[in-house]
Amino acid sequence: MRCRDMSVIAPAVLAENAEQYKQIIDKIQPFAQRIHVDISDGEFAPSFTIASNEIWWPEGWEVDVHAMVARPAEHLQTLVQLKPSMVIFHAEADPEQLPSVLATLKQYNIKAGVAVLRSTVPASVEQIIQQAEHVMVFTGDLGKYGGTANLMQLEKVRLIKQINPEAEIGWDGGVNVDNAYTLTQGGVNVLNVGSAIQMATDPATMYQQLVDEINKQGVL
Repeated sequence: MRCRDMSVIAPAVLAENAEQYKQIIDKIQPFAQRIHVDISDGEFAPSFTIASNEIWWPEGWEVDVHAMVARPAEHLQTLVQLKPSMVIFHAEADPEQLPSVLATLKQYNIKAGVAVLRSTVPASVEQIIQQAEHVMVFTGDLGKYGGTANLMQLEKVRLIKQINPEAEIGWDGGVNVDNAYTLTQGGVNVLNVGSAIQMATDPATMYQQLVDEINKQGVL
C-alpha cells in the first residue's frame, strides 16, 4: 500500500524531438526516480511533442506518461507496449473512449490516470474520476513549460477525494520551491516539476531542494 502521507517530486520531460528528449533524460538521470513524460498530438494541445513510439527511459524508473491527446484509443496500443507505470489521459478527451481505455490500462497492470484542466469541474467528470487510480490537477498551459500554480485549484483536491477517496493526486503546472510544501499540505501526492528543474543552473540541487521542501515538518 502507498503511504498516503508521502509525496514525491517527478521531473517533467517535454521534448519536441528525439534529440531534445535524450538531452533532458541525460540531465535528470543522476537523480530522477519517478518522471512525468508529456506527449501531445498537436490537436488536444496546440504543440507537437516527440511521438509516443520514440520515448524511452532507463531501466528501473517509474514513468508516468501524460498523453495530451484528443482520441486516447488511437494511442493506447503504443503506450501499452511501452509498459510505463501509469498513463494519464485527459478527462476532457473523447468521453466515449475513456472508460474502455482506462479499463484496458488496468488489464495490463498500468495505472489508469486522468487529468482535469483548470476549467473542468470534478463533478462534471465524476464517472471517469471514480474509475481512475490517479487524478492530476492541471493548472499549466498544455504542451508548454513555465505554467503558473493557481493555488485556488487546490479546492479540486477535496472535491476529487469526495468522488474517489482512494485516488492518488497529482499536480502539473508551476511547481517550485515557494509552493511545493503548500501543495503537499493541500493533499497533492505527486508534484510534476518542469521548468523549475529543467531551467535551473544545477538541476540536481534544485530537485533536492524540492524534495527537502515537501518533506519538511510543519511549524506551529
